[in-house]
Amino acid sequence: MVIKDKVIEIIAEKALLKPIEIGLDATINDLGLDSLGIVETVFALEEHFEIDIDINFNKIEDSKFDISTVRKIIISVEKLIISKTDELE
Repeated sequence: MVIKDKVIEIIAEKALLKPIEIGLDATINDLGLDSLGIVETVFALEEHFEIDIDINFNKIEDSKFDISTVRKIIISVEKLIISKTDELE
């Protein structure tokens, strides 16, 4: 499965939506995710992709992991996967 598709699937599950209902430019607020939903989404992404997401939920705007839109979440996950792969080589 492509990273993008799996990220959307995880977000949809946590937002109680169908993947087809998730637009790339949708924000967390657009999807109806509250703070607990955001935390659950981040944990699910970490578990599935075996990555460590460094995010300060008190200062999300200062975090390297961008959760402003679905597209930015996908890009952030891809970067972490690439970084992890580079570390293993």
